[in-house]
Amino acid sequence: MTTTEQSAVPATGSQGPQRSRWLAVTAVALGTFLLVTAEQLPIGLLTAVGSALSVSEGTAGLMVTVPSLVAAVAAPLVPVLVGALDRRLLLLGLMGLMTVANVVSALAPGFAVLLSSRVLVGVAIGGFWAVAGGLAVRLVTPAHVPRATAIVFGGVGAANVFGVPLGTLLGGFTGWRVAFATLSALALLVLLALLAVLPPLAASRPVRPRLLAAQFRNRGVRVGILATFLIVTGHFAAYTFVSPALQELSGIDERLVGPLLFGFGLAGMVGNFAAGAALARAPHRTVLAIAAVLAVAMPLYPLLGRGPVSGALLLVVWGLAFGGVSVGLQTWMIRTAPRAVEAASSLWVAVFNLSIGLGALTGGVIVDSLSLRGVLWLGGACALAAALAVWSARADENLR
Repeated sequence: MTTTEQSAVPATGSQGPQRSRWLAVTAVALGTFLLVTAEQLPIGLLTAVGSALSVSEGTAGLMVTVPSLVAAVAAPLVPVLVGALDRRLLLLGLMGLMTVANVVSALAPGFAVLLSSRVLVGVAIGGFWAVAGGLAVRLVTPAHVPRATAIVFGGVGAANVFGVPLGTLLGGFTGWRVAFATLSALALLVLLALLAVLPPLAASRPVRPRLLAAQFRNRGVRVGILATFLIVTGHFAAYTFVSPALQELSGIDERLVGPLLFGFGLAGMVGNFAAGAALARAPHRTVLAIAAVLAVAMPLYPLLGRGPVSGALLLVVWGLAFGGVSVGLQTWMIRTAPRAVEAASSLWVAVFNLSIGLGALTGGVIVDSLSLRGVLWLGGACALAAALAVWSARADENLR
């Protein structure tokens, strides 16, 4: 195992790891699964927490908003603050922080303490994701980087499909405090798994503010950041209101919304691994295809999704395409910044998390002031703009 950040692009002439460490990749994927589950679990527990701690559901919603915003700040800040610290020790420390944070959440006597624990969750999410997103180039040989990246980001899809629903179910049967305590226990198990299988990962090029700023001089990185901002903002502006869209536009019974969203998540997992396979052959065309499908699927929903069957089919197409976004754009960042993977990844994670909050906020304004259809049109317009930005980078040799 070398101690430098390796290029995912053989053309650069750098040498990749001598052998692949798939157990380590799997352990990191378990970490992303747990972190996303922890971030989104309160969505299903808002009413219970609000009632128990005497706050409104709107106030309880800060349990989701706060960690997303903190993660956006932590993603570039944590790598800068830790300097040359071994990334293995950093990941172990962040998973330890997640363990402690959820213990505090489970025992919180009031909402202020609970919200403080969610700040710690945000730090863990931002720092872990910023480092984990670029680890594939250091754990597997160059030919296997897209596949390994797909596995790491498969944890994100698995959290949406299994982690959050199961955590919500557990909280409903045993109480929200037990749900948070279970998250803490699982975080401890992931920490032990990382300790057992993750090799030393010395930081040969510490992330400095100057290195972060330098990434914006890289045209490929700029395009990747812009595409991330547009796609994620547009998606969450629309997807935040997918439940009323299914009911009001497609006439789908409220009882079927849950199963359909489960299907969306499953489609996303399929899209994640399909994109991972395609990225190994044609990264630029793969990301362009993802953006193009989203640009078509979302605005077509108000036009063609006006029945239960057509609405469900378009939702699945939407899920397939969005499932490839994380692995596609992370691979894009690795390819366009092969000698500064961690710096470029941290910027990408920051923009991704900020875009989630901005998308949901923008979507709410449009739904309240215009119409439900407006958020779907906005999502399509953002994806189209992203597709044009991606197309403009077709000459980048690192993306061929």
